[in-house]
Amino acid sequence: MKKILTIVVLAAALFSMAVNAQEQTAPKKVYNEQINPLEQIDHAIAQAQAEGKFVICQVGGNWCPWCLRFADFITNDSTINSVIEQNFVYIHVNYHPRKAGEVGKALMKRLNNAGRFGFPVLVVLDEQGQIIHIQDSGLLEEDKSYNQKKVLNFFQNWTPKAVKTE
Repeated sequence: MKKILTIVVLAAALFSMAVNAQEQTAPKKVYNEQINPLEQIDHAIAQAQAEGKFVICQVGGNWCPWCLRFADFITNDSTINSVIEQNFVYIHVNYHPRKAGEVGKALMKRLNNAGRFGFPVLVVLDEQGQIIHIQDSGLLEEDKSYNQKKVLNFFQNWTPKAVKTE
């Protein structure tokens, strides 16, 4: 009986350690599942107009490991993060293809069915809210992460300055 109790206690301790380790290495959840994504986009467009920026909608959800991985990647790369801060209003737009409902359908309609590329998908909107590019993030991947040069190139090519020829 004492051996069984010892095994159970050890198993519980190992399980607890594994859960703690996973929580420490898991990317931060960045999608707010409580807000209306259409309103979120409208607010971002208004902010972009006021600041002379474009909007980037990173569409996906906390259910998507690659979505969280991308958010973590761009946050931790200071060069990429700087380009984003200077040129974009960056929002994480929550969408779950299996739980879309009417709001989700309206979201995909507004974003030209961007979900067809998989998740995360990056939708670039100009300051008027018009779609100017939809980026399949799979093309930016490398191994189990993202390619810094490709990601940086994507953001630099879609800044307001790069797009506008005036």
